[in-house]
Amino acid sequence: MKRVLIVEDNEKNMYLMNFILSNKNYEVIKAETGEKGVELAIKERPDLILMDIMLPGIDGYETTKRIREREAGGKVPIIAITSCAMTGDREKVMAAGCTGYIEKPIDPETFIPEIEKYL
Repeated sequence: MKRVLIVEDNEKNMYLMNFILSNKNYEVIKAETGEKGVELAIKERPDLILMDIMLPGIDGYETTKRIREREAGGKVPIIAITSCAMTGDREKVMAAGCTGYIEKPIDPETFIPEIEKYL
C-alpha cells in the first residue's frame, strides 16, 4: 500500500484529498502545518507528498526545501497543491524542489491519475 503525506491546513481540502486517496487504497498521513509536514516526512518516509503552499508558520516553499535538505526527503515526489495560478507560480514551486504542480480546486476525476504519474 502506497503512503501519501498530505500537508494542508484547510479542513475541506484535507477531507477531500483524504477521501479520494483512502477510497483508492492509499494510506494517508496528515499534517496541518509545514513544521509537522517536515517532521512526518522524515519520520514516516511516505511514497508521495502533497504540499499546500499557503500554510500557517512556514509556507510550502520552505517546507519543501527543508524536506529536500534531509536525506529521507531527497527523492520522494512532492506535488504542490495550490490555488496560486499566476504567471511564474509553477516555476517558483519547481524551484523550491517540488516535482509537480496541481491547481486547486481539486478535480476528483483527474486527481488520482495526476498523482499516480509520480508514484
